Amino acid sequence: MIVWLNGTHGAGKTTTSALVQPLLPDSRVFDAEKVGATHMDITHGLPRTDNFQPWPPWRPLVVETAHHVLDYTGGTLVIPMTVLVEQYWREISTGLAQHAIPVRHFVLHADQDTLRGRIEGDTLLPSPFRLTYLEPYVEAARTWLHGEAEVVDTTGLTPARAALQIAEAVKG
Repeated sequence: MIVWLNGTHGAGKTTTSALVQPLLPDSRVFDAEKVGATHMDITHGLPRTDNFQPWPPWRPLVVETAHHVLDYTGGTLVIPMTVLVEQYWREISTGLAQHAIPVRHFVLHADQDTLRGRIEGDTLLPSPFRLTYLEPYVEAARTWLHGEAEVVDTTGLTPARAALQIAEAVKG
């Protein structure tokens, strides 16, 4: 099984995934961003970008990596990864379904002021790049994303509470 934690930057995906993992027996965290980072290291050949998700190889490689890791280890993968383009989510979720991998898709949500405050206050990973995804998140949430997932509003939740809520939903 895959527990996919979606949502925009600042919603708490990375922090929450690390807290969900010990609550789900035989689970591990798979950061699909590392697949994209590998692509970013390829020189001479891939279009220059600050976002690897539009590159066609990224989506099937995330699917194949998850599939092969689960074949090897079994259990559950917790994947903290923002996917705001519906077509990309369809490609990933269809690919996982073709491998008969069940997916519990959660969106960690917070209001815009909270997200902006978290991003601007992050001293470990300060990045204006993260702010550029606030509006695309609002649009994705309005048009398709919240209808495709279980929404966990983290505006007033600690990451530990959000993790417990997700783990209980998965186990329940």
